[in-house]
Amino acid sequence: MSDIAIRVENLSKRYRIGVEERSHDTLAESLLSVASRPVKNLRRLSRLSRFEEDEDEAEDVIWALRDVSFDVKKGEVVGIIGRNGAGKSTLLKILTRITRPTRGRATIRGSVQSLLEVGTGFHRELTGRENVYLNGAVLGMPAREITEKFDEIVEFSGVRKFIDTPVKRYSTGMRVRLAFSVAAHLEPEVLLVDEVLSVGDEEFQKKCLGKLDEVAGRGRTVLFVSHNLQSVTRLCERALLVDGGRIVMDGASHEVVGEYLAVGAQGTGVREW
Repeated sequence: MSDIAIRVENLSKRYRIGVEERSHDTLAESLLSVASRPVKNLRRLSRLSRFEEDEDEAEDVIWALRDVSFDVKKGEVVGIIGRNGAGKSTLLKILTRITRPTRGRATIRGSVQSLLEVGTGFHRELTGRENVYLNGAVLGMPAREITEKFDEIVEFSGVRKFIDTPVKRYSTGMRVRLAFSVAAHLEPEVLLVDEVLSVGDEEFQKKCLGKLDEVAGRGRTVLFVSHNLQSVTRLCERALLVDGGRIVMDGASHEVVGEYLAVGAQGTGVREW
């Protein structure tokens, strides 16, 4: 266990979703439904986080994750790929304690930082300079460390000319670039990354990829979720393929990406003109 940075054991997460309501055939049924709606809504609200033991396969219950288990060694860079809704982001949210698992457990050894929602903590009325300190504090960086890295953060973002301008006057790309620059200069032992290489233009994306490559090269443990398969094969020696809340393949990144593309190609429809 001493060389394990992340251990996930039989991790499962379920949610309750809405279901289609039955239509009413008569005016009396419709009026009765309207009259009882406040009570129905209250019951639905109370059921959102309450589950009975026999509800695992109920119509309004979905499993975002189902019995997921894997280990990540210290210094390992592991990619996680899969279709939208496969359960990738849910997994990272459990690892960062944003949400609790329904079953199973996850253990992380070492300090952890996550790049899930780039820009969390930014305030529109504050300047870029003030937001660097605010965002850094939200992400757990002490003020002394932010001051030491301030010039490096601003240089990386490419918005030095506007650093003392209120963020509300920034373009979306400028705001995200500055936010990513702050987050990218953290020094955790374990870094969890969820689809952040889509920020900014192509030049900035290359800088982001280079920064993650640098972090991985310093022996940090990285769990990297992305739809950019080229980035996954470049950064990661190993990858996990997630589908339907389960890990369906765990192996060398180029083999896992190849399997993912092959399955996607089989599901592609044929168009006839």
